[in-house]
Amino acid sequence: MTRITLALLAVLALAVPALAQPAKTATITMEKGGEIKIEFFPADAPRTVENFAALARKGFYDGTTFHRVEPGFVVQGGDPLSRTLKPGDPKLGTGGPGHTVKAEFNKNKHDRGVIAMARTDDPDSAGSQFYITLGPANFLDGKYTVFGKVTSGMDVVDKIKVGDRLKTVKVGP
Repeated sequence: MTRITLALLAVLALAVPALAQPAKTATITMEKGGEIKIEFFPADAPRTVENFAALARKGFYDGTTFHRVEPGFVVQGGDPLSRTLKPGDPKLGTGGPGHTVKAEFNKNKHDRGVIAMARTDDPDSAGSQFYITLGPANFLDGKYTVFGKVTSGMDVVDKIKVGDRLKTVKVGP
């Protein structure tokens, strides 16, 4: 083998395990300041975590807004239409990435700070929209895919208003 081939193999050997590992965390940085750190549950919702992480890596969530805020219940974001539509537009909440993810209902409870996938009446219709619970919402348990929880920045989540923009969403190891 040539030195170039050996060098290429060495680089690939280092890169492949990193690509194969599921994402464990994400950081949402808000345009108005503040960060929300999330821990994922890849063992409980592997396809959902990978979908969210893949979209974040592509910059899909960057510049979107939280288009729905229900005090004491949830804040919801992830609609690509929110980049251009004004808050309150009836089309908000209808956009997505052009694909859906099969539901991965699990035993995680909808406690305060949980992140889960929003969807239509079809359990397998989640795509990019997600919500963070502002308080316990146990009536949702087993009906929506919980895929993570806020580990810091709940004070930022509590202050979110309709139209607040996500500057970036970065995924970590």
